[in-house]
Amino acid sequence: QVQLVESGGGLVQPGGSLRLSCAASGDIFSINTMGWYRQAPGMQRELVAAIAKDDSTTYVNSVKGRFTIARDNAENAVYLQMNSLKPEDTAVYVCHADILRYRDYAYYDYWGRGTQVTVSS
Repeated sequence: QVQLVESGGGLVQPGGSLRLSCAASGDIFSINTMGWYRQAPGMQRELVAAIAKDDSTTYVNSVKGRFTIARDNAENAVYLQMNSLKPEDTAVYVCHADILRYRDYAYYDYWGRGTQVTVSS
């Protein structure tokens, strides 16, 4: 069994900052790519940022220069530092990890339950 647990969402004013955290636990041999997705009401889920095992990163254009993704392999954790937040960043942010399990030495996609980020004055 593998679990991803997010924290750090909340309400923030435009221009403010939030830091999201996601910790993976359970039957984990190693983790390949980790990332954050978001879904706003009535919109499709979109990839916000991802980080590979070699720390290479990718970002959706709308957050480049404002968001930073990082990971801690020893803690099986991924973080998203969000600065200069805008109302259009409002969404449920969901953590994702591509995890190699001890049980069967195979990769599986795992998702957290999500954390709400609301940017509003």
